[in-house]
Amino acid sequence: MNISRGFLGIGSIYLIVGIGLGSYMGGSGDHTLAPVHAHINLLGFTLMTVFGLAYRVIPGLTDSNLAKAHFWLHQVGALVLLVGLFLMMSGRVAAASIGPIFPFAEGAVALGALCWAANLLRSKV
Repeated sequence: MNISRGFLGIGSIYLIVGIGLGSYMGGSGDHTLAPVHAHINLLGFTLMTVFGLAYRVIPGLTDSNLAKAHFWLHQVGALVLLVGLFLMMSGRVAAASIGPIFPFAEGAVALGALCWAANLLRSKV
C-alpha cells in the first residue's frame, strides 16, 4: 500500500466535496452546513494532504505498521465524523441519536495522530 498516494488521493476527493458544499452554500445563501464544510476541508483535504506529502518526503515513515494504522484510523474516523456531522447539522438525524458516535470517530482520528507522532519519533526525523 502506498500511504502517501492514499492520503493524497483521498484528500483530493475531500477537496472536491468541500468545494462543492461551499459552492452550494454560497449559491443558496444557506450556511447551516458551514461546520461540515470546515471539517471536510480540514480533516479531509488539509490534513490528508499534509500527511501524504510528509510520507512522500520522508519515505522511511511508510515502512511501519504505525503508518498503516495511522492511515486507516484517520480514514475511518474522518469519514464517520464527517458523515455524522452532516446528518446532524442538516437535521436528517437528531443530535441525541447520532451524538454517541462522535467520541469513537474523534478517538480514531486522535489514535491515528498518536500513531503519526510515534512514527515520527521512532524514525528520528
